[in-house]
Amino acid sequence: MFRTRALTAAAAALGLAGCSDSAVGQVPAPGSTAPATPTSAVAPALAVETVAGGLTHGWDIGFLPDGKVLVSQRTGQFALLSSGRPGATATTLRADTADIQVRGEGGLLGMVVHPDFATSREFTSCQTHTEGGQPKDIRLVTWKLSDDEQSATKVKDLLTGLPIAASGRHSGCRPTIAADGALLVGTGDTASASASQDRGNLGGKVLRIDLKTGAPLADNPTPGSPVYTYGHRNVQGVAIRPGSGQVLTAEHGPDKNDEVNLLVAGANYGWDPSQGGTVSEYDESVPMTDLTRFPDAVPAKWESGPTTEAVCASAFLDGEQWGALNGALVVTALKGAKLLLLSLDKDANVQSVAIPPEFADQFGRLRAARTGPDGALYVTTSNGSDDKLLRITPKA
Repeated sequence: MFRTRALTAAAAALGLAGCSDSAVGQVPAPGSTAPATPTSAVAPALAVETVAGGLTHGWDIGFLPDGKVLVSQRTGQFALLSSGRPGATATTLRADTADIQVRGEGGLLGMVVHPDFATSREFTSCQTHTEGGQPKDIRLVTWKLSDDEQSATKVKDLLTGLPIAASGRHSGCRPTIAADGALLVGTGDTASASASQDRGNLGGKVLRIDLKTGAPLADNPTPGSPVYTYGHRNVQGVAIRPGSGQVLTAEHGPDKNDEVNLLVAGANYGWDPSQGGTVSEYDESVPMTDLTRFPDAVPAKWESGPTTEAVCASAFLDGEQWGALNGALVVTALKGAKLLLLSLDKDANVQSVAIPPEFADQFGRLRAARTGPDGALYVTTSNGSDDKLLRITPKA
């Protein structure tokens, strides 16, 4: 059931008609497919606490049943934090990550803790992979945390063959567990002109697979294929809307029009830098959602307009403690160095956008975002030096 009252309240709290800020979607760029959305000059106050520092490009966050927090770092290390509260200590797990290519946007990327972790002790990461010192592919790898919580060992390669760019560009790669237990994985197009529209290529897609076997699910749009949606540029946020099963993704635009999209099984999202296969170079002047070439492509629910925020992770605020913000979609921004709070109606249309002032100039680039078991929002910074895990709650 959609929490209509909470969403309506969020829209009222966040949306102030007449405000203007094209950087967060007030005025879409020429040729835009998304409706203009009002922005808010005032966002509800938030309390921001530092759980731990000393991280390096924290890429994703996982919560363990005993209250500890696992953070993947793009440089190839897993950090295990003693808790999700301020003052937590961090242990670097011993793990064989020598085959990870750490270059550009590539490295140790997204991660999910398995729902049965209490008995299996397993989690799955997405990472760029080398063989013989050469980039081979991007793959999902399942790990097992040792009983003493000092190391992690590889259980298996869950899914291989995602394309990789030697430079690491547009690597993706965000795994998230859907309401039905499926593993959804947002991938990047690796700056390859034809990847996004080629349904035999796993780049520029959202994949849907079995978390235990890595196999495509039987009810996927194309039998035997892991591809759930296609025509994406670089999906780095995948969020499941509580109580609805809706899946919202955050996607990097080129020099404009970052997008938030609502996934529809089997749909095309309209990115095609090959211009229908007529050019071999990666032409980034094409629209993010090209409705001229692909009339059936799904328009974005929100776009950043004539600039880019370099949006990254996405997560829903969930719980009565959030008050008017309950049900809002959070999107982190790297270049924009801010949080975006999007209020949605029941069809996931964006009603308003607000930017909490607490992130105006203090924390820099923001990457991971996950809602914890305690209902708090957890976010990582990605500045490359003394990066932090932040815990965010409504201010009393």
